[in-house]
Amino acid sequence: MKLSPRLPALLLTALVVTACAPQTSSNSSSDKDDKTGTLRVWLFQEVGNQPKKKVVDAAVAAFEKAHEGTKVDVEYIPIETRAQRVKAAFNDPSSAPDVMEYGNTDTAGYVKDGGLLDVTKEFGAWNEAKDTDPTAKTSVTVDGKVYGSPFYVGVRALYYRTDVFKELGLQAPRTMAELAETARKIRAAEPELYGLVVGGAYTYGAMPFIWANGGELATGKGGSYASAISGAAARKGIKEYTSLFTDDNCPAAKCAGMGGNDTITAFAAGKAGMAIGGDFSHTAVEAGKVKGKYAVVPLPGVSAGSIAPAFAGGNNIGVLKSTSHRTLAVQLMEQLTSKQSQASMFDAMGFLPTFADVRQRVAAQQPYVKPFAQTLAAGTKFVPASPAWSQIDSSLVLPTMFQEVISGKKSVAAASGEAAKKMNDAFGTVG
Repeated sequence: MKLSPRLPALLLTALVVTACAPQTSSNSSSDKDDKTGTLRVWLFQEVGNQPKKKVVDAAVAAFEKAHEGTKVDVEYIPIETRAQRVKAAFNDPSSAPDVMEYGNTDTAGYVKDGGLLDVTKEFGAWNEAKDTDPTAKTSVTVDGKVYGSPFYVGVRALYYRTDVFKELGLQAPRTMAELAETARKIRAAEPELYGLVVGGAYTYGAMPFIWANGGELATGKGGSYASAISGAAARKGIKEYTSLFTDDNCPAAKCAGMGGNDTITAFAAGKAGMAIGGDFSHTAVEAGKVKGKYAVVPLPGVSAGSIAPAFAGGNNIGVLKSTSHRTLAVQLMEQLTSKQSQASMFDAMGFLPTFADVRQRVAAQQPYVKPFAQTLAAGTKFVPASPAWSQIDSSLVLPTMFQEVISGKKSVAAASGEAAKKMNDAFGTVG
């Protein structure tokens, strides 16, 4: 899932759904495959939903025209009630939609709950699917099987103040070491500014530091994941990130509790020299005090010229197992996530397409997309494809670890060791 001002809770916390839902009749595929009738669709309601609705309405109109005797009923569900709605849908076919939008960190959990249809064959036969970004495809894949189609992707890069950099004679940092050094130079020269604004609760902003140093969140696949957060490489990344919570950059008293939206809000308000923000943060920054006074580059890695791996957030669209319109539902999923629909959704909402060729086109049209496209091209990472991830995420295992180190309550080794134990406990209880 992406961290977006439009979907603030969506990326901060995965949908909290029981890892092992009661096995009811809805958890097996329907025998029906009706070729006419009404298809129900659930999509997430955005803060500004009208542009999204316009794109969806066009896709639905084209679908209905191509499928005589078929109607599509789209409902935009509030994000706050999504967990209860989805759980109920999995357990009661009469309340379930045929097609549903969902956050990409929830794929494994929903598959474990028995709610999503295996569309491996159809996705493989779909002509447009070959251009899907590899990481986006990973986000709909569990144990080698595909359970949906990527809808859009979101990644983070480094926003920086061009006016501040010019005044202080600074260049955009080319390594993580330079990033920290530049941040402290800004804070020293402009004490009212955070150098690089960071957040102790900003999990997806911290992950690139772990990955750039060679660390991993976990290793394994399917039901056999094991935490790697306490490994030597991961600890190096944790230390690099938590060392930024100091009075000479971003004081712990103010920054330890910040999440991703808080850091972007601070940057947009002109309170920071740099921030780690997403392509989806562009609108908020443009609406702030720094409009016309900032630029974006990929977040640098450990070595000069390298790009730190970013978390590939985003949303997917899948078909529920309980659908009585399997063929039509899969075709509608493809229509809603097609190249044409994703290009239109970018124009309307700024959501990055999951197709590499479409993304190249929109990057040529909108220069601000370029550093995010470069970040995606350099290679992104994803969370463990385990149903345990939603439990790990919602119980704030990683933010707690960062905050314990930032506060000085625990060493990196002790905090990461405890986080690893919590992660392994969660991985071990899946099923």
